[in-house]
Amino acid sequence: MLTATPQILDDLDCYLPDNDATAKIARFFALLADPSRVKLLSALAIAPLCVTDLSKILNMNQTTVSHQLRLLRDTDVVKCERQGKILKYKISNPKINEILLVGVEYLGY
Repeated sequence: MLTATPQILDDLDCYLPDNDATAKIARFFALLADPSRVKLLSALAIAPLCVTDLSKILNMNQTTVSHQLRLLRDTDVVKCERQGKILKYKISNPKINEILLVGVEYLGY
């Protein structure tokens, strides 16, 4: 026996994301499940940086940084811009930084 009203059922039908959307949302949040990616995004929220700078600042192997940036770039979370021979990475959308900040506020940091 359903206890939801017809209005609630209509609202659910209208506003629940479809399977494709929920899969994309889950993949997006899965990107934030890795501490190294959260560190990278936190650094990029401050300034655009190259792999070498990120590696030194975060004390991470350059190969690891490049791999994580590729994942973030492939999902359009970060983008890179060439400045001469150097590729600088930055967060692709200010909403990404807002999501990180909401997480920080939620956790009380």
